Amino acid sequence: MGDALNAALSRLDDAAELLKLDPAIHQRLRRPRRVLEVSVPVRMDDGSIEVFTGWRVHHNTASGPGKGGIRFHQDVDADEVTALAVGMTFKNAVLGLPFGGAKGGVRCDPTTMSNAELERLTRRYTWEILPLLGPDRDIPAPDVNTDAQVMSWIMDTVSMSTDQATPAVVTGKPLLLGGSKGHVGATSSGVVICIRALFQELGLPVAGSRVVIQGFGKVGGPLAFLLHSAGMRVVAVSDVLGATVNPGGLDPIALANHVKETGTVAGFGGGDAIGRDKIWDIETEVVVPAALEGAIDVDVARRLRTRAIVEAANGPTLPEADPILHDRGIVTVPDILANAGGVTASYFEWVQNRAGYAWEEPLVAERLRTRMEESFHAVWARAVELDVSLRRAAFVVGVERVAETMAARGMYP
Repeated sequence: MGDALNAALSRLDDAAELLKLDPAIHQRLRRPRRVLEVSVPVRMDDGSIEVFTGWRVHHNTASGPGKGGIRFHQDVDADEVTALAVGMTFKNAVLGLPFGGAKGGVRCDPTTMSNAELERLTRRYTWEILPLLGPDRDIPAPDVNTDAQVMSWIMDTVSMSTDQATPAVVTGKPLLLGGSKGHVGATSSGVVICIRALFQELGLPVAGSRVVIQGFGKVGGPLAFLLHSAGMRVVAVSDVLGATVNPGGLDPIALANHVKETGTVAGFGGGDAIGRDKIWDIETEVVVPAALEGAIDVDVARRLRTRAIVEAANGPTLPEADPILHDRGIVTVPDILANAGGVTASYFEWVQNRAGYAWEEPLVAERLRTRMEESFHAVWARAVELDVSLRRAAFVVGVERVAETMAARGMYP
């Protein structure tokens, strides 16, 4: 069992103990409902055939159809996808969304593939997992190394296979194919909403406060701009190739232009170069991990010089680091709350597709803000009530809601 899956199950177990959860429901929650592993043969541009491996996992669908992204990455495996599906179950529950938890992935390196190869990979993977997909069964979304174009290919493949338009089968689509205004950047917007709510509880001013961002991709890039616009100083940013620091604050637009030209934050003229691991040593009010899993381990937890962590990535903090952060008084807004803006916007897109009526962007933004703030305050109140960290409280809220739904439905047969 992989580290990510162990981490997800350990947090489930902790919530179950705090709730005195029915052992039968606990047992069911520890196992995914289904794990589909598929072979994905693809004809490459040179005429050769390469066979990739893909997965789609449904962890729990008591609350509704499976909802979760699809990632293309060379290190993805069944345990990682299952761990992410577990997280989606409780993330959806914390936000009060009528979805269960699902996730998907294909083990491949998309950076080495042409656009045509990626399309053939996507369409064949979609065909292989087709029995699971549908607006009332399972609704994928973008994740690592997938985007609106990949979602378009998935939607078209499903639609062609059934000979009917099925825009609600995926979210994160382009606007002309039924995407939602306000969906792009919704994860980053949700992180900002959580930072504002957290700073209000901690009595910290947003304007002038310092932030370090690990990762400058689909979430970290827009986030740097949004936080800068809110008056915060983005003092350091890192990616897989390096990091840049400026105590007076980095210019996010200039940095984004540099990344567009070079592919990395390293070498940015508006800051000083540092090792990417050194960002954890910078004194700051908030750190935002926005890359892949497992970034904050025991060593990093001991080194951090910050008041708070707001997790824009999935699973960035290892379980053994949690008690160290708690003992040091570093407040952590967990991933299943902090980065839920994306799945919330996906819910809005799904609702619009089902109704056949598009919302205007201000309505999307207002409903996103309302739902994120309500969810934050529900978790904060539970943390105060139980005298536990926000992560433990968030899992308590999520597990309790799913367990109540399972108990209400009963078990078939």
